[in-house]
Amino acid sequence: MIKGYQSSIIKVYENIRASEEKLLKLRREEIELKIPEVIKIENEIARLCLKLSINILNNSENKDRYLNELKEKITDLRIRKSELLVSNNYPIDYLELHYRCSQCKDTGFISNNKCICYKQKLVELYYENSDLKEILKKNNFENFNIELYSSRKTGNEPISPKKNIEDIASKSWNFIENFSSSNENLLFLGNPGTGKTFLSNCVAKELLDRGYLVIYRTAETLIHDLKHIRFNNDDVLEDLLLNCDLLIIDDLGSEQITDFSKTELFNLLNRRLLKKNKMLISTNYDLEDLLKIYSERISSRLLGEFTLCNFFGEDIRIHQNIKNKRY
Repeated sequence: MIKGYQSSIIKVYENIRASEEKLLKLRREEIELKIPEVIKIENEIARLCLKLSINILNNSENKDRYLNELKEKITDLRIRKSELLVSNNYPIDYLELHYRCSQCKDTGFISNNKCICYKQKLVELYYENSDLKEILKKNNFENFNIELYSSRKTGNEPISPKKNIEDIASKSWNFIENFSSSNENLLFLGNPGTGKTFLSNCVAKELLDRGYLVIYRTAETLIHDLKHIRFNNDDVLEDLLLNCDLLIIDDLGSEQITDFSKTELFNLLNRRLLKKNKMLISTNYDLEDLLKIYSERISSRLLGEFTLCNFFGEDIRIHQNIKNKRY
């Protein structure tokens, strides 16, 4: 697991338990004011339970009969307590600690196994750190509209933009479904407005919802992060970029191209590839331009280690805006 996530989740559960204990305290104070007899009964139950536990260890002559009498008194008191609460329109468990997860009692673990709620908390943390939380409410496969793409062939392309995006969407789903067992990386190429970022976000949401840590960075932001790592020794940020399950680099080529940026980008790509940690990269440049912009070391990694997906067609954002204005 990425550094910090284990302790972050433990902290989440600690906060949940502290919150529920505070709420219980407030409920007890409320009942003490409104039905003080209930609190007296609770105190008496506690006293008898302590007495019961002490006498279990004793070897007195009438031990069994005495213990049974104590148990009966405790049962009667519990019944009386429940009757008082219900008659005053309170639920029977009003003075009990409430668990948000009854299976693990808000610890995250059942024996030594992670509870299902642990994964849910982890996904929530992953969303917070992906930089995609808000945008994925709109950019997801439910809102993926293939009708925005033309069904007519354009230029020298062998298929229509619509058929092409169908093929790319199919490759993207295959990438998602085989994520844990495949070493595939994706490279989205094509003109602005052809759906590269949108489809990248769709992939990100599906994987986040399945419990994978996805980190999104524009190329410009990524280079800024790499500078920060290099000059400030930020091990936490380096661990995040290097070891997240999927690193999405959007708009490759829009960053300021320097010897430093090319060196650091190569080092990151190469280290992730060696670790078999997957990436999805999008760029507005075609292959020929990428070969001119980047060093041979970077280009060879992009061409040799990534599945190429070529987007083409009209700018669907313009098409969508025109369509919206009609209505």
